[in-house]
Amino acid sequence: MKKEKVFPRLMGYAGKHKILTYLSLVFSAISGVLAIMPFVYIYFIIRDVVQVAPGALMCSHIAAFRIAGNMRIKATEHLTTIPVGEIEEEGSGKLRKIILDSSSATETYLAHQLPDMAQAMLMPIAIIVILFIFDYRLGLVSLIPIILGFLCMFKMVGPKMKKDMAEYQNAMESMNNEGVEYVRGIPIVKTFNQSIYTFKRFKGAIDNYSHFCISYTKRCRGPMIAFEICVNSVFAFLIAMALIMSGVKATDQTFILNLIFYIVFTPIISTTLLRVMYMSENTMIVEDALRRVDSILSIEPLKEADNPLMPKGDEIRFDNVFFKYKNKENYALDGVSFVAKENSITALVGPSGGGKSTIASLINRFYDVEKGSISIGGVDVRNIAKEKLMDEISYVFQDSKLLKTTILENVKMGKKDATLEEVEEALRLAQCDDIIAKLPNGLNTVIGAKGTYLSGGEMQRISLARAILKNSKIIILDEATAFADPENEYLIQKAFQNLSKNKTVIMIAHRLSTIKNADKILVVNDGKIVEEGTHESLIKGNGIYTNMWNDYQISIKWRVKNA
Repeated sequence: MKKEKVFPRLMGYAGKHKILTYLSLVFSAISGVLAIMPFVYIYFIIRDVVQVAPGALMCSHIAAFRIAGNMRIKATEHLTTIPVGEIEEEGSGKLRKIILDSSSATETYLAHQLPDMAQAMLMPIAIIVILFIFDYRLGLVSLIPIILGFLCMFKMVGPKMKKDMAEYQNAMESMNNEGVEYVRGIPIVKTFNQSIYTFKRFKGAIDNYSHFCISYTKRCRGPMIAFEICVNSVFAFLIAMALIMSGVKATDQTFILNLIFYIVFTPIISTTLLRVMYMSENTMIVEDALRRVDSILSIEPLKEADNPLMPKGDEIRFDNVFFKYKNKENYALDGVSFVAKENSITALVGPSGGGKSTIASLINRFYDVEKGSISIGGVDVRNIAKEKLMDEISYVFQDSKLLKTTILENVKMGKKDATLEEVEEALRLAQCDDIIAKLPNGLNTVIGAKGTYLSGGEMQRISLARAILKNSKIIILDEATAFADPENEYLIQKAFQNLSKNKTVIMIAHRLSTIKNADKILVVNDGKIVEEGTHESLIKGNGIYTNMWNDYQISIKWRVKNA
């Protein structure tokens, strides 16, 4: 018996439903073809993205990165030309935020928001046109919540928002700046066992930021809720219109179709209005960012002499100097005059806030005097080339910083072309042999790498090695032993002796034992030189210095008694 195929036999039983079986075969074949179509369209999508990228987002991103980078470079380069005192007054945290965050705001704006702006501006016009094409009555009804939404939006993004945006950025800058200063002051907290609340400015900055954000959010809560209700309630107005129309006359099929279209179409209105709102907000952010960058660029650079002169010697002379800080009413220095002779040690002592650090800052032009003059070797410091002045002076701060690089590179900052032997000799004279000996890679140890850190006193000695290597003729020591432990203080004092040989030294000190042998001691109080002389002569004067010395003698005799 000849074997028959299965399918024809089955079709013999299909009767009137045979056509359905054939249709199932056709539809199954079609579905199989359609199943692979998504992969084909993925190819087309990838192709279009690759082809379009150079013309749109890629171009906008490249331009945005270049502009942001140029802004950072220009602002950073300008910082190198302005007085150091101006930078200190602005605060490093604030400047860092302006340079980095403000330029980043322009980058986002140019790369993403600006290309979207044309779309955001054109879409509302297109929407309004479409609303009136199909049925002007439904279009007019749809405009009512749109207009109400715009009014609510204006309450949030109107002129008041520009002021709020500036206030927000100010609060952020203040908190950032005070945070940096707080971290820098942690050694003082540890030394004197003070709590975080000692830094009232930091806590105040946090409280100010918190208060602004909460109050601003509360102010926007009402308008934002009203805005969302309006732009998302278009369908309700349309349904109300449909009910009114159905009550007036029989609603025809065209009206029903238009109504369905409007209900489906109008939700895009809320998305469009939100985009317009954010576009306005982002434009304000960029305007504020540019204003802040301009605030850095507007700081006057350090004035350079047209015909710079060379100092003839290293004698430092203050001649009736007056100076006050920006936004301060009282003078920090009020008619200060003195002479620090060449190859001598001049010490500045006196109550905190009296003007000692201000005197030191004016010598190397962290600021410029308002009245009077400061000269080195008979030449006004303003008439000495900036590079020459920097070469003439080494400034050792009380909290010297080291970069996160090798000890060798940190020391060579004092003299970039120094040989290895010169660096090693400078470290030896700065009493750093014990530091180098304990480091895993000696001079090539990277500070901060793999848990390698130095104490404050050890960092100070490395900083002194840098100053010794620089070998400047004038040395300014600003409380260089303020936070050193007794062992480090002893070694730092020995390093001072090597650093000060045949140099003109200005030394600021609270520990009077460190300046007892100075050639001249100046007592500074309320911006004036109130006493001047050697240790022996001042002790006999029974003035401020005598009282300071007596208090110091009592303090060093103080001991904790055993219970």
